[in-house]
Amino acid sequence: MSPKKETLPLLLYLIATISLMLVGSSFIIFIISSEITSTSPSSVTSCNVSNLPQGIFSYGGSTTWATLRKDVDSVLQKICPQFVLRYIQPLFKDPGSGTGIQMLIDNQLAFIQSSRSIKLEETSQAQQKGFRLKEIIVAIDAIAIAVNHNLNIPGLTTAQIKDIYTGKVTNWQKLGGANLPIIPLSRSQEAGGTVDFFIEYVLNKDKFGNNVNYIPTTTEALRKIANTPGGIYYGSAPEIVPQCTIKSLPIGRTNGQFVTPYQQPEIAQSQCLNQRNQLNTENFRNGNYPITRNLFVIIKQNGQSDQQAGEAYANWLLTSQGQELIEKAGFVKIK
Repeated sequence: MSPKKETLPLLLYLIATISLMLVGSSFIIFIISSEITSTSPSSVTSCNVSNLPQGIFSYGGSTTWATLRKDVDSVLQKICPQFVLRYIQPLFKDPGSGTGIQMLIDNQLAFIQSSRSIKLEETSQAQQKGFRLKEIIVAIDAIAIAVNHNLNIPGLTTAQIKDIYTGKVTNWQKLGGANLPIIPLSRSQEAGGTVDFFIEYVLNKDKFGNNVNYIPTTTEALRKIANTPGGIYYGSAPEIVPQCTIKSLPIGRTNGQFVTPYQQPEIAQSQCLNQRNQLNTENFRNGNYPITRNLFVIIKQNGQSDQQAGEAYANWLLTSQGQELIEKAGFVKIK
């Protein structure tokens, strides 16, 4: 065969091969493009949170909010992935509302979650830094009292709880129980908003007695209560009521008018793993239960993206979706 006749088929072969490669490449590019489109979060376009800034925003604060962070914040992350939340704990102090507010004032956080109101001294510190603090109520919580399962008393009044924690009553026998020393546990006042609230509204600003044992976390406190017949601890109801290793006591403003923090009938300890006690949210909401409080998002009013992030976050929690998730997490919605 002549060189010209050999060249023509070879040229046609090369053209056909290149064409197939181009078609194949276009097909591959189309597939990749389709996959990117289908796997990229559609929630970016369905994120209906107004004025939500883009970026990574550090927040922190109350340990009471632990279940909310798990059940609520994760949903916001899914529907608005451009708004990235990063929970930050203090390096050398226990986490809590107090340490969170201080980190906010020190410009270490964009906003915080709190189980207590802002104090006057904190307002003053923020003003010295050139901005104001604002608290936004987003939910209602209740304080529950945890004791050992073997403690046999019908309940406690708020006055009796105060007497226990100020050291006036030190034996359960004086409260209708066995001859057993009372061992009150509490988290430190420096960290927790729950502690601040308890001192102000239950102890009426009196000091803790010398008999109070301080413990870093609610988890550790409940473990100790489970192994201490005379132990007593207070904390956020969603953290205490569903627990199986301890029991939560009915409390009242007066003797004989006790209200349970759990829905009746109470689930026996033997059945607890299969069916947990549920929160008595109706009595938390209507005020029949004696010890309730507000939960807040606290923001910096500094005209920057931190303020925008905190306001948008709080406003989302106040939407019907946010309030439903708050209730699902065990707290009382306010809308």
